[in-house]
Amino acid sequence: MPAADIILKNASVLTMDDAQPSAELVAITGDRILMVGGNDALDSVAGAKTKIIDCQGRAVVPGFNDAHLHLFSLIRKLLSIDLGPSAVRSINDIKEAIRRRAEKTPPGTWLSGTDYNEFYLAEKRCPTRWDIDEVAPDHPVVLSHRSLHACVLNSLALSLAGINRETPEPPGARIERDLDTGEPNGILIEMLGYIRSEVMPPFSDTELDEGVALADRHFLASGITSFQEATYRNDRDRWQIVRKFIDADKLRSRVSMMAGPETRRQFQEDGLVTGSGDNRLRLGAVKIMLGESSGQGELTQEELNRLALDCHRSGFQLAFHAITESAIESAIDALEFVDSRSHVTGRRHRIEHCSECPPHLLERLAKLGAVIVTHPLFIYYNGERYLATVAPGQLPWLYRIKSPLESGLVVAAASDAPVVPVNPLVGIYGAVTRKAESGQVLLPEEAVSPQQALALYTVNAAYASFEEDIKGSISPGKLADIVVLSDDPTKVPPERIKDIKVEMTIIGGKVVWEG
Repeated sequence: MPAADIILKNASVLTMDDAQPSAELVAITGDRILMVGGNDALDSVAGAKTKIIDCQGRAVVPGFNDAHLHLFSLIRKLLSIDLGPSAVRSINDIKEAIRRRAEKTPPGTWLSGTDYNEFYLAEKRCPTRWDIDEVAPDHPVVLSHRSLHACVLNSLALSLAGINRETPEPPGARIERDLDTGEPNGILIEMLGYIRSEVMPPFSDTELDEGVALADRHFLASGITSFQEATYRNDRDRWQIVRKFIDADKLRSRVSMMAGPETRRQFQEDGLVTGSGDNRLRLGAVKIMLGESSGQGELTQEELNRLALDCHRSGFQLAFHAITESAIESAIDALEFVDSRSHVTGRRHRIEHCSECPPHLLERLAKLGAVIVTHPLFIYYNGERYLATVAPGQLPWLYRIKSPLESGLVVAAASDAPVVPVNPLVGIYGAVTRKAESGQVLLPEEAVSPQQALALYTVNAAYASFEEDIKGSISPGKLADIVVLSDDPTKVPPERIKDIKVEMTIIGGKVVWEG
């Protein structure tokens, strides 16, 4: 056996590999795992130039894989004014934060604020154009809701977007208006993507460089060695931007990038389908938006069926954005239509979010071999709001984890960042305790074990993107993507899981972050 480049010893290794669930030592050569075993194997793999890291009993786990996030929206958040619940508590706070940024920014330059949430504001309402005009009349301003399904523009931004009293309602979207005058009040529903892509100027190279550097540090400090970019607007240009940053080692986490129903044709022209690329950047599923939150207008079921079949036959995995029960059922109807003409077994078509999923829909999904990508972080960050606002009839089916697993479905976990922070350990805590940040409990019967929760972010997430043969567990031959934790999430009291720290992140056999 060749000498290892790096050895982690005296570790509590949670391999996530059923063939060898635990170990004390991991040896790495190049970008791959050479051997997994006990401390007594040290001499057989150590050489004169081997770097030996003594973990002193700390937990070692596979690198975390966030199965659904939005890189470019996260970059915008990291460059924007933070209007989240921890930063502001009222509309006056929002106005003051915008005023401070406006004073330091040349007039005419766009200002962006992110993460406002009226549920946590003292006024219990969204800010309006007139609120923002008071503090930034000479800057176009856009504020994005924490959900990314709504935004607020001030008067200058509305003018630049060509939105006025005469503007008709866009398909699948809504312009809120003053009830007396009909004048837009600045609040736009399902139009943020349009505003960012068609109205606001694109990121400058300087902004992109700064934003990617911030995102890269964000991921590495959270132990995220892989993520799946789930934006339906991803196209050839975005692919090339991400490729450039990866090749320059400015973005070190591995990326699987989804496409949209239209943009997938650009990838097809380049000879790319799901799975194309390499282990740093690969093409993922085609994302199809369903339901009122899609912002794309409504497809009829017949149109959806035809679209799904075309993408399936073209070699693409499907990922349905489906939040409500009706949207999930529509996705299942489409998959059953596809299956009647071209078997879906083994194709791992995905339901993204799958927020409201009663038993009869779980049963149908299990027969299709579908994958659910869910958000245990939402339990922690939004659980209080869900308990206060979700209809009682839907609450029992909200962000279920245990039931889908017991149905035989593979469930992967994701942050949907920037909707909530990316921290996988808070997600594991949410899956294990079902507790909101407030301490309230959401569907405790859907809680899973720490081992199952860890699988959501490792082996299951790798399975969701057809990469379980190269990542997701600490196994010989797989990529050396590994995280060292301050404590073992399977051994500490559940309340402490969220406080576990990432102490070291290794990607491809290189130590890329140390806490």
